[in-house]
Amino acid sequence: MSTYITKRIVYMILILFAASFLIFCLYALTPGDFISGNIKLTPERKEELREIYGLNKPVIERYFTWMGNAFHGDFGYSLSQQKPVLTLFNQYIWNSFLLAIVSTFLTWLLAVVIGVVAAYKQYSWFDTLVMICVFAAMSIPSFFIGLFLIKMLAVDWKWLPPGGMMTTGSNATGIAYYKEVIHHMILPVIVMTLLGVGSLTRYFRSNMIDVIKQDYIRTARAKGMKERKVLFTHALRNALLPAITLVGFELPALFGGSLIIEKIFNWPGIGQLYMQSFSLRDYPLLMGFTLFIAILTVIGTLISDILYHVADPRVRL
Repeated sequence: MSTYITKRIVYMILILFAASFLIFCLYALTPGDFISGNIKLTPERKEELREIYGLNKPVIERYFTWMGNAFHGDFGYSLSQQKPVLTLFNQYIWNSFLLAIVSTFLTWLLAVVIGVVAAYKQYSWFDTLVMICVFAAMSIPSFFIGLFLIKMLAVDWKWLPPGGMMTTGSNATGIAYYKEVIHHMILPVIVMTLLGVGSLTRYFRSNMIDVIKQDYIRTARAKGMKERKVLFTHALRNALLPAITLVGFELPALFGGSLIIEKIFNWPGIGQLYMQSFSLRDYPLLMGFTLFIAILTVIGTLISDILYHVADPRVRL
């Protein structure tokens, strides 16, 4: 195990170096930037700012300077926000993480339960209803579901706030603050859960159908075990093995946020900040965030491989 982890860490470092170079070149060689696109600056002021931030140096030199600073926790300075990139991450990314962690938990919980029951009752009315809802959830665009729920639950019935993280002008603190945040996050969490539960339910259903046909499931039933224990103890554990691969992609999703959902509900997360940076050509922020997602993706794949070995010792790393 230790030898495997050491090798993977070496591979991760090489992959991240290659990814960082591609990310930097992609943004550095893109025509225009925040300074050149700012019509309020005079040509002299633009040249002065490019000199200050080193934008007039060769790309290779700028890359090694950027990577050297990144090793010390400095991912650059956001010109549009006038703040260090790492400060902006710490300010916005936890809001996205809050939405993602709650919606991910609900998505996996519902997908596992519904998928197991649908596989057990294959071709029943419940299974048919589940498959119709699954394909509907996978087919309807996220912005349509979000706007529809805002219209119904926020505008017409006035059950939930239409967007934001806090009520405008609110000075709530302590328990009142947490209650207000929870109240505002219910609607975006519902939308994110509906979007994710469809494909994942279909995934668990197909895996469970294959597993419950195995000989050891028939043996467990022949021993007189309760059907609930057979399904959720013996069958589900093996059906979860292929799903462990998805864990590697869940880690960057937890911090990456949902770009469209955050925009629709005006949620102050990193996804909305990322989209604003595109229109403003704030390349230091874009590079820092893209590299951060690359790091999380590589770490997530390592975690999923280790978990796969832990869940099934027969798999050799």
